[in-house]
Amino acid sequence: MDYQSAKWKKKREKILKLDKYKDRVAAMFGRTAAANTVHHIYPAEEYPEYEWCDWNLISVSQATHNRLENRKTGELTKEGLMLQRLIKPHDEWRKI
Repeated sequence: MDYQSAKWKKKREKILKLDKYKDRVAAMFGRTAAANTVHHIYPAEEYPEYEWCDWNLISVSQATHNRLENRKTGELTKEGLMLQRLIKPHDEWRKI
């Protein structure tokens, strides 16, 4: 996935606007934080079929992103795997 591409930058901005620039994971725990990053709930490298799906993209802060994904290996952490258990493929979770 090319995170520097114009296509990704446009998609990233769309998701941040959709989530009102709020960290959606923090909100699940009753916290408020600004979002500046978009996270793939199901990693693009493992699930290329979900790479561009809005339901698979979630706005988070950099701190939350670091808790969801090991930044050195790219592997999901326990919290990242928990998010996958909460949000199943094709869930319209934003409407809940």
